[in-house]
Amino acid sequence: MPPTTTQAAPAASALDQLTLLEAEGIHIIREIVAELERPVLLFSGGKDSVVMLHLARKAFWPGPIPFPVLHVDTGHNFAEVLAYRDAVVAELGLRLIVARVQDYIDDGRLLERPDGTRNPLQTVPLLDAIVDGRFDAVFGGGRRDEEKARAKERVVSLRDEFGQWDPRNQRPELWSLYNPRHRPGEHVRVFPLSNWTELDVWRYIERERIALPELYYAHQRDVFRRDGMWLAASELLPLRPGETVERRVVRYRTVGDISCTGAVESDAASVADVIAEVAAVRITERGATRADDRLTEAAMEDRKKEGYF
Repeated sequence: MPPTTTQAAPAASALDQLTLLEAEGIHIIREIVAELERPVLLFSGGKDSVVMLHLARKAFWPGPIPFPVLHVDTGHNFAEVLAYRDAVVAELGLRLIVARVQDYIDDGRLLERPDGTRNPLQTVPLLDAIVDGRFDAVFGGGRRDEEKARAKERVVSLRDEFGQWDPRNQRPELWSLYNPRHRPGEHVRVFPLSNWTELDVWRYIERERIALPELYYAHQRDVFRRDGMWLAASELLPLRPGETVERRVVRYRTVGDISCTGAVESDAASVADVIAEVAAVRITERGATRADDRLTEAAMEDRKKEGYF
């Protein structure tokens, strides 16, 4: 009897990392929309929220995105980012809800901070917008590599009836099974980009040819040096003794409140240039350019426990 031969089974086609991350993100978005009634997506015009919105478009194509987008406007946003936000909303026919920090300052519900930054003031308008809209799920663009408090999050993160986060009261997510159930008054925050890195985001932007605000690429801007960062020259940031405005070629790795978001000196004028730059750095964008995260060792975690996204 001739010897039997064992024929190897054909290998399954390997999916690249970006395709796997995309599939995971789309799966998360679809699951939440299927299980909950009133989701909303946080959209600021920053790169992570832009990628998240792109995933939502793919998740429901050719139909429309079946939920509104929410932006908590500090009143200190970069004009270029607001223009980009409005253009995207108009192009996609989205319903945009804007919660304005300035409204809360004007009527006395919030007070300006001595340091001038308004990022920490976003929490109350955000929680009020969630209650007013009766939203039971809030999609956010947070990634675990951004900051150590972010790394404690689950993909689906429970918030109590006060909108607060308890890192000890989170559910296991074995085998990519997500549990968005919650009691009346509670809601969940959902992070489809949890397993992405900054480099993954930029490679995906390149692959999908996603347009971004020009702040993300090298450009000439008037800046001044404060606390080791290049901040934008603005009437929102009065110069202190010894500070002088300089014209430099910079770009922004993250986009937030003008008063606390620093630029980095860079010649990266294209997506490919940015990818090469990000691949070489060893500090996250928040750690490098967000002054509000430097206030204390646990600044982000403290804000998250109060209801910050």
